[in-house]
Amino acid sequence: MTSELPQPQVAGTTHGHTTMRGLTAAAVERSRAEHGRNVLPVNSSRSMWEILRANVFTLFNGIVVACFLLLAILGRWQDAIFGFSAVANSIIGVWQEYSAKRQLDNLRVLSAPHARAYRDGELVELVREDLVVGDLISVRAGDQVPADARVQSTSGLQVDESLLTGEEDAVDKAQGDPLLSGAIVVAGSGTAVLERIGAESFAAKLTTEAKQFSLVNSEIRNGLNRVLRIVAVLLLPVMLIVVNGQMQAFGGWEAAIQSGDWRDAAVGAVAAAIAMVPLGLLLMTSVAFAAGALKLGQRKVLVQELHAVEGLARVDVLCFDKTGTLTEGGVMYNDTHLAADPSLGWERALASLAADEGANDTARSLAAAYPDTLATEIRHEIAFSSQRKWSAVSLDTEEAPGAWILGGPDVILQPGLDDALLEKVAEFANTGLRVVALCHTSEPLSAASVKAERLPSNRRGVLILTLRERIRSDAAQTVKYFREEGVELRIISGDDPRTVTAVAREVELIRADESGIDARTLPEASEELAEVMEHNRVFGRVSPTQKRNMVRALQSRGHVVAMTGDGVNDVLALKDADLGIAMGHGSGASRAVSRLTLLDNQFQALPDVVLEGRQAIANVERLSMLYLSKTAWAILIALVFGLLLWRYPFEPRQMSLLDGISIGLPAFVLALLPNSRRYLTGFFRRAIAFALPAGIAITVGILVTGIASNTYEQTTAQQQTAASIVLAVMGLWILGMVCRPFRPILALVMLGSIAVLFVALFTPLTVWFFGFAWPDAPVLWVVGIVSVLGCAVLEVHGQLRMRSASRELEASEEKWA
Repeated sequence: MTSELPQPQVAGTTHGHTTMRGLTAAAVERSRAEHGRNVLPVNSSRSMWEILRANVFTLFNGIVVACFLLLAILGRWQDAIFGFSAVANSIIGVWQEYSAKRQLDNLRVLSAPHARAYRDGELVELVREDLVVGDLISVRAGDQVPADARVQSTSGLQVDESLLTGEEDAVDKAQGDPLLSGAIVVAGSGTAVLERIGAESFAAKLTTEAKQFSLVNSEIRNGLNRVLRIVAVLLLPVMLIVVNGQMQAFGGWEAAIQSGDWRDAAVGAVAAAIAMVPLGLLLMTSVAFAAGALKLGQRKVLVQELHAVEGLARVDVLCFDKTGTLTEGGVMYNDTHLAADPSLGWERALASLAADEGANDTARSLAAAYPDTLATEIRHEIAFSSQRKWSAVSLDTEEAPGAWILGGPDVILQPGLDDALLEKVAEFANTGLRVVALCHTSEPLSAASVKAERLPSNRRGVLILTLRERIRSDAAQTVKYFREEGVELRIISGDDPRTVTAVAREVELIRADESGIDARTLPEASEELAEVMEHNRVFGRVSPTQKRNMVRALQSRGHVVAMTGDGVNDVLALKDADLGIAMGHGSGASRAVSRLTLLDNQFQALPDVVLEGRQAIANVERLSMLYLSKTAWAILIALVFGLLLWRYPFEPRQMSLLDGISIGLPAFVLALLPNSRRYLTGFFRRAIAFALPAGIAITVGILVTGIASNTYEQTTAQQQTAASIVLAVMGLWILGMVCRPFRPILALVMLGSIAVLFVALFTPLTVWFFGFAWPDAPVLWVVGIVSVLGCAVLEVHGQLRMRSASRELEASEEKWA
């Protein structure tokens, strides 16, 4: 059962104005007890403990730390250098989420700390939190509405709801109209009764929902998480097999424990575990995205989450409002349409109106056709008012006598007298052009008429002027770029659909015979809405809730959706989109929930974001082929050698060296190379399709080498050296395949890796540190033959994968042609 709202008291009249008493002190206390105070929720998006727990206390870090501690306890510090990657990954993860948390915690829709309300017949200034349901508030130009209310009285009250609803023009408010919290009063004054305060208000609900923590939808992160889950599932059974195999290789459990050889067995098990985890892939992915974020920062694009760099490269539908993207805001002159018998001097009148210091944007736009050289001094003037929707001047010249009125055709043109012009206005109504009219009267303005701001009654229409939106010079080119790249565009605007349609036609987003849709006619059912969104590109009069539903409808059809916005009305859609993009001039709320911010509000910066995203994705895909190949052979070697009860063929420090020359050091270069390949879905599938056969080839090569080493009774150090050479040669061959086509810098990287390998194998200090010992001649022959055959198998596999990838790319390009 809903209780009635407390009602403010209204007493007699004074000078024709109602005297407002507002709530009594007792009524305030009752309302506060029942509905609470106007206190906004201050809940944080995510606690610092939750961020640390999510990024530090992970299975990945647990594996690394456990292995690190075991080696430290055993005194094998040389083998523990892999631990730094876990520290780096944790720092990057915590930094990213803390930055996002700070943005969301600072999110505010309401900023005004005070409000005025009637209490016991007096108008008092209150702290915003002291307002209660039923309070009668007073608002005037410059105020922000402190809570949801309903207008009680008005004197020309106009509010700017553009950041809340997307309506570009100020909205006139009449008695009984709702006022949304967060709206700004731009003209007039009025009173309103508060209906919803605190957590129940529009601003509070919007803020609470916007603060919900979420990460950008990333195919790369999802793919890497799948790899880690697979490794986590396999880790325990594989480790049990490895540990048992190691202990048996040292004479069995009892003998190994008694002799102390269990320490070497434990080190071998650690080497197997660490090799299975793609330690550097997470770090190099962050490096690739961080490099992209830095370059985008130089182009005035702020990246608020590193994985957002890949976002726009994956997007196939981009939703945006026309204002600030396709248009610059404001209008420009289009054409003049005269009445049959125009009054003399109208050119001077228009030039004078355009040159006036107090002219608004509409009047100033006329200067393009009527320059100030035609202008003359204004003798009397009634300045433009958005409430009246007209202005008037009398000029100090006999060439343009009388008074001239410029304003909205529906206000100053008169049926019966100006029918010809009104017919033209009706013709232009569906073109999306804005129309203003010029009227003339033979009576000049007087001081009295200026003071009364009275519209002359004996006026006659002279002409109408058509104005159009000011299109950005780069808008058409940017639209063309996205269409050529296979990104579908949707204009979602709060403006009149006819105006939006005109802009869309001018930038060639739609054909001349296509029209926009009035969102007030859209179906509410998700499936029906998705069908409409699939086949239409321009929408006007879209509400904030509809924007969000439109994004979800497109996502339900499998689209990856980006959304640009600048107002509070865009927040929920920005939050739900796969990639939210805020304009730098927009509200703090829209910037807080977005993943990217265009600091200089330039829509043409988005193609640069696409290129950086493509580079990051393509380079991470190449890196994943290196790292996942290693994960594949690490798991297979651990299983095979464990089941055969053989010693693991590598020490952890040897693994670190081999990782460094074939993956780690080259990965830094690969992560930063230019790469403009079109994005293709299926990153994880392609990486696994390359890595698994490559891992099998390397495992077979290491196994054959191990058999030869056992046959010729090589020492442990000799066996490990032989296996390390085979792994190094085949790993470098995979690196060479991934680096193609070779650039000079990649050739230097390859030569550098080979040089490091030779130094490690032939320098006494490094030979001692890594525990190398050269095998006997028969085993070296086997190593050479296995390396050559293994590289040949890898080359054939690589060529087949390249052809498959080329076919996928061609099919993708044909789809969007």
